[in-house]
Amino acid sequence: MESGSTTLRRRLKRQSRRSCLRPVWPKSISLCDDRPVARGDLTDTQWERLAPLLPGGTKLGRPPIWTRQQLIDGIRFRTRTGVPWRDVPERYGPWGRVYDLFRRWQRDGTWQNILAEVQVRADAKELITWDINVDSTVCRAHQHAAGARKRGICKRSHPAGSARRSRTTTALDARAGV
Repeated sequence: MESGSTTLRRRLKRQSRRSCLRPVWPKSISLCDDRPVARGDLTDTQWERLAPLLPGGTKLGRPPIWTRQQLIDGIRFRTRTGVPWRDVPERYGPWGRVYDLFRRWQRDGTWQNILAEVQVRADAKELITWDINVDSTVCRAHQHAAGARKRGICKRSHPAGSARRSRTTTALDARAGV
């Protein structure tokens, strides 16, 4: 029969072995800088190209817990998959922080500036072909836009003794008793 201290030692040994196990990520996720990188996340070379286009953060105080790359990957995940903001995975940071960054940059025009700059750089390298094709041979309208009312069909009938004035009453007319 074993004593209480040996069973306790065995339990502690088992627990310490279990705590040393590393998490097993799915095949679409690899470890990079101690952070899981999902399939649709930015690579390091893509991030190096994007980082100079982002506005500079000159905020004093405590350093951020979540990097900008994680937050932007969270924004990209949300826009790519279409999930609600609350369903953004925790590896990208709290959903409220991800949404806050998205909305702030949307309101101040940062996303439009980034898109314009990326397009300018790609156009300078002749990676974009600007073909415009306008085909106006078929122009369809809604079924209710087929025709306007014909004159004579929708005439109002006025009582014989009344003058032809509008039936709307203004606040001044109501006070005057007209």
